[in-house]
Order: sequence, then C-alpha cells, then structure tokens
Amino acid sequence: MRILLTGANGYIGMRLLPELLAQGHEVVCAVRNKNRFTSNEELLEKVEIVELDFLKDKNAPEKIKNIDVAYYLIHSMSGNTKDFDTQEAEAARNFNKIMADTSVNQVIYLSGIINTEELSKHLKSRKKVEEILYSGNFKVTVLRAAIIVGSGSSSFEIIRDLCEKLPVMITPKWVETKCQPISIRDIIKFLTGVIGKEECYNQSFDVGGPDVLTYKEMMLKYAQVRNLKLWILSVPVMSPKLSSYWLYFVTSTSYKLAQNLVDSMSVEVITNDTRLQDILNIKPISYTEAIELAFYKIEQNQVISSWKDSLSSGRFNKELNKYIQVPKYGCLLDKQSVKVENPDEVLERIWAIGGLNGWYYGNWLWKFRGYIDKFFGGVGLRRGRTHPNKIASGDSLDFWRVLLADKEERRLLLFAEMKVPGEAWLEFCIDKENVLHQTATFRPKGIWGRLYWYAMYPFHYFIFEGMLNKIAKGEPTKQIA
Repeated sequence: MRILLTGANGYIGMRLLPELLAQGHEVVCAVRNKNRFTSNEELLEKVEIVELDFLKDKNAPEKIKNIDVAYYLIHSMSGNTKDFDTQEAEAARNFNKIMADTSVNQVIYLSGIINTEELSKHLKSRKKVEEILYSGNFKVTVLRAAIIVGSGSSSFEIIRDLCEKLPVMITPKWVETKCQPISIRDIIKFLTGVIGKEECYNQSFDVGGPDVLTYKEMMLKYAQVRNLKLWILSVPVMSPKLSSYWLYFVTSTSYKLAQNLVDSMSVEVITNDTRLQDILNIKPISYTEAIELAFYKIEQNQVISSWKDSLSSGRFNKELNKYIQVPKYGCLLDKQSVKVENPDEVLERIWAIGGLNGWYYGNWLWKFRGYIDKFFGGVGLRRGRTHPNKIASGDSLDFWRVLLADKEERRLLLFAEMKVPGEAWLEFCIDKENVLHQTATFRPKGIWGRLYWYAMYPFHYFIFEGMLNKIAKGEPTKQIA
C-alpha cells in the first residue's frame, strides 16, 4: 500500500518507518522541514519526502493524492503549555481538509487511554483530535496507549534519570497512580497490524501491556532490573507546580513537558480492552522485558529515535534553515584555528563531542554552565545526545541544537538553546588546507547581551582554546552507558 506517514521525524514515526518499509509498503514521509529528516541514507533512498505544516497548509501536494493509508502521529505535549491543545485541534482540522483531496481510505491515529471523566489537558486534547478525525471522509482506527516504554521514550528516560540519580526519593503523591505501560515494540506491531483491517475501521482500541503498575512500582522494577538500591517515600504536600519543578530539575525533561506530564500522571490510565490483541493475535511483553530490551538497544548503540531530539524539547522553535547562515553584522566573535595532521580523526572527534564525551576541555565549567542554565529555566546539559558518534541536522546536543552536520564538507554548526540574552552559534570546520577552524558567534540582544559576552569572555578564552587543542591533538572517547 501507499502510506502517508505524518510525524516522520518524531519518536514513534522514526520507529515505525523501517517496519513499514520492511513489510513492502510505499511510504511518503510528511515533515515540516525536509532538511530535518534524519533517517539513515538506506531508508532515504526508499521513501518520498513532502513538506507539510498542518498548522498552516490546507491543500494536498501532488505526491500524497494517491495514498491508501495515512498515519496521524502529530502531538504537541512538550509544546506551549497554554495553547498546545488549540494547536492540535487546528492541525487535525487541516489534516482532514488535506485528506479530502486524496484517495485515502484509512487513517490510523495513536492517542491516549481515556477511561475517566476527569481527564488531563493532554488527554482532553487527544480526545478532541479523535473527534475531529472521525468527522473526516475516511475510515478511522484509533489506538489508545498509556505509557510507552522504549529506549529514547520520554517516560523511560525520566524513570531512568530518577532511578539512576536518586537512590532516596521523596516523591509527589502521583507516584501512587496506576497505569498500564506498553513497550514500543508492541506499539509498532499494533500500528502496522491494523493496516487494511476492515474490522478495525471506525473503531477505537485501548492497548496496554500485561502489567498494571503504579509509577512507584515502575521505578522499583526499573531499579531491580538495573541492580540499584532505591527507597521511595511519597508525600501529599507537593503541589502540581512544585512537582513539575521537581521533575524538571532532577531529570532531562523540559519544564513544559514536566508540567504536562504531572497533569497527566494524576489520572489513572488502565484498560481491560483486549479486543485488538485478539484480532491481531498479539501478546504484549511485560514491563520488565521492555526495560531489558531498551537497555539492549542502548548498549548496542541502536537507539533509533529520542524525544530529546524534538525541537519542542528546547527553546528552538523556528525553521533550522533560517539559522544555517551565521550572521556577520552586529555580532561578537571568538575565532581560533590550528593545523591538524590527521583531519579524518579530528572530524570523528568533532562528531563525538558532547554527551558522555563532554567538551574535551574544562568539562566542569561546561557542567557548571549547564546547572546555571537549568536554574534559570533552560535545558541544561542533561539531554546529552542520542548516539555516541552520529549526529544529524535537528538533533539535540546537550544545550545545543545541530543546525548542520555535513561530513563531506567537514562542517558542524550548532545553535545555543541555553538561556542567553541573544543568539549564539558554535561552528567547527576543517578547510582544504587541513586547518581546523572553531568559531563562536554571539548576536547580543541589547546592553545585557553585550555585558553577558564580556563577562564570559575570560572563561571563553581558556575553554575555547583548550577545546580546540584537545580536538586537534586527540582525546579518548567514551561509550554510551
């Protein structure tokens, strides 16, 4: 079948794409910016890419007019806490208008479990999107899932952060809320299994794993798998706002996502609906097995996608290509260069920067800067990187966003997502004479921006020079833990 995959750059979309291709389907990937499409070269050769912004576009491009099935995987949970529900509804309405100009027969939507009248804002939004999609001129299949567990998923990474960093926890009362986690592997099986199934048309199914657990039990089971000692004491005195700050400062999540997660975690999401399991003959794996599989992927450096790479995980909310051309006027610069003997090795060190490898020089200062950024509401350093030595445009890299990663041109360009009074770029480039150029560019915003740059200049002098020399001469790298 010819399938339209929306949200192709998202956590679910990147996991779903290889499976659709393996099953022999013809796939068109819809992305807002084709330069951000980060699948590997082998997959790129097998798919068509179309640029679509469902918040703006209302007409179907020619490439998607002859599709059979469409996946609706557009979510904005980590977006603006005030209006993400309005945006999701608008995107769904525009999706219906676009689909009206196509031959689509079935739309498959991944939603959240809705089994109570007291829904969180997030679940209300998912329900509203369901209602809008059901009004379209196509057959709808809705899969409602609770917590999705897999390497790179927000829920898994948050539990991982909490358990690995805090052997003793004083937690909010929502850790006693029950939910029904399901592995990413099983979600992909369900999403592909319903394609063309007439008994699944105009139906909504709850999907969950075999275990019903509280969030506290999920953390304790995680600790058990990892052989960690963990003590958890839940208290009723933490307000939702305080709980959000607690998640934000302890884990790698953004405050926007933490706020929406806390709102959702107070709502019980369990189901006894096994209809789809019976129809597709799928037996979901346990929560413990899901954790073990996630760590297998991490240890093998096979993490395909991560929620951290979403643009909404940081403060960068503009088109990447608008920032690739680094401004020259009205900017403050720190430019350094050095001749290198082995450019290929140097390039590999550049591509491995950040995450566990750190920044090669003055890592404690980088960490300190990350703590300051976190304190003032920034992303800090905790996002790390998805892969130890592979990066692509749009990826998160600690408190940077990758604008350009071109090995053939031997150029890496980063944009700062830390809280700064202005805009900052960091560029590494090896020229034809095998000279490594390192350029830090800062476009200040007002007098405070200039004061910030000059206040940081002494630190920049030592950090940037030390980092350049370490990259040029060599520094041992670490593997993902």
